[in-house]
Amino acid sequence: MGPGESAGEEVCAFAESTGAALAKAGFVVLSGGRAEGVMEAAMKGAANAGGLTIGILPGSDKKGMSEYVEIPVFTGIGHARNAVNVLSSEMVVAIGLGPGTASEVSMAIKMKKPVILACMDELDVQFFSRLGEVVAASTPEDIVTIIRHKYNQNAHI
Repeated sequence: MGPGESAGEEVCAFAESTGAALAKAGFVVLSGGRAEGVMEAAMKGAANAGGLTIGILPGSDKKGMSEYVEIPVFTGIGHARNAVNVLSSEMVVAIGLGPGTASEVSMAIKMKKPVILACMDELDVQFFSRLGEVVAASTPEDIVTIIRHKYNQNAHI
């Protein structure tokens, strides 16, 4: 999970590397599925590494969908699809921060789903830590290691 159009280059590069690392580790990568920001970057990294990608889309058609989404889920519910993103994930990896990402992290904490935070400043991590258990990661490899310790290879993240 992560911001769309407001995501910077560095955050997108991290997301692409993370998508690739997760795919190489055998994990399914799920995102909001749009052709922008962290969603596009994570899907691109995973797809180029031979991984399975799932996009939970806000609309009822392919408009704005990332070309790297292998399995699209058309919700037709706009931003409310953030709840579907979280409900469909065994663990949430949030890379960067925007309003939609904040809502997804908050929902994941409320639903007692494990949350990994990356590319966030210390204040962001402290805020989410006050709401529930979160883990901060510095590299895509750290993210894979954390997930392997929590779940088996079939986790949908």
